[in-house]
Amino acid sequence: MRREWWLLAVAAGLVWLLVQLESMLMPFIAGMIIAYLGDPLANRLQRLGLSRPMAVSGVFLVLILVLSVSLLILIPLMVQQARQFGEVVPTIFEWFETVLAPQLQAWTGYDLRGELDNVQETLAEHWQEAAGPAADILSHIGRSGRAFLTWITYLSLVPVVAFYLLLDWERLLHSIRSLLPRQWEPDVTRLANRCDEVLSAFLRGQLLVMLCLGAIYALGLTVMGVRFGLLIGLMAGLASIVPFLGFIVGISVALVVAFFQFGSWLALLGVVVVFSTGQAVESTVLQPKLLGDKIGLHPVAVIFAVLAGGNLFGFTGVLLALPAAAVIMVLLREAKERYKNSTLYDAARNGDSDEEPP
Repeated sequence: MRREWWLLAVAAGLVWLLVQLESMLMPFIAGMIIAYLGDPLANRLQRLGLSRPMAVSGVFLVLILVLSVSLLILIPLMVQQARQFGEVVPTIFEWFETVLAPQLQAWTGYDLRGELDNVQETLAEHWQEAAGPAADILSHIGRSGRAFLTWITYLSLVPVVAFYLLLDWERLLHSIRSLLPRQWEPDVTRLANRCDEVLSAFLRGQLLVMLCLGAIYALGLTVMGVRFGLLIGLMAGLASIVPFLGFIVGISVALVVAFFQFGSWLALLGVVVVFSTGQAVESTVLQPKLLGDKIGLHPVAVIFAVLAGGNLFGFTGVLLALPAAAVIMVLLREAKERYKNSTLYDAARNGDSDEEPP
């Protein structure tokens, strides 16, 4: 059997093994992502004179502080604002039904009230159904102490796996590089470095862009006095993982809330200014400084990758869609370069072009 077929068989076997072990891979995948994200900070602390164990401990101290602040301050505020926003939704529907729908019917002859009733019924049904899975999970956990202990064990393994991977990250990379066939090692290392540039730009850069945009939107709306400003801003920041989606969702919700709260065009103008400022900062400061042109994915490709990942693998697919698309993009660029340097693209490269014409 040819060597390529052996490699294909080994790759297929690894994929099959990963599928079979999917239920227990969560702590290892999560720990690997945390180690990958924390490695640059650990390296920087090492350059300041700390040992590797102390540098890794410093990284985990930062993570614990960020997580503690989120759990103690941000999450309770967001839950409170989400509950308050749910109480305001019926008032918004009532305004659409009593004010906007009659006016729209007078202008166009179209009765919007029937559609609004259907939307309200659908939302009510889904809102009631949304509590069902949570109740089922809780009851299942209550009935099955073994499942609960397994879930707690997996969750507790994440920081342990991340700590040891981060502690030996450089050693692991060196070991993997030393096992590569010598004739492949230069190309594989070069491609791995390019993939690392793209992945680091996405995972670290895009995360910082999302957090900065969420902070800008939340701060601007809060200073204006818009209700649910923190919730709307953070939602818009998280949704900005897809180009323009965070801006569209955030400004739409903020305009509706500001209109019902203030009832003036000046407040709507203020909302537009807040989101326009966020877009300007993103395009002139955040994107060039944090991302640059390393990812290079077209917005349409980003939207396609997110939708395809969600349809194929659910929420996990949405999270992994863009990193996978970025790596695929690196491999496609490499294939494009090799194709353009081949005789298939330009027959003159076979050496005939070097001959002098008669």
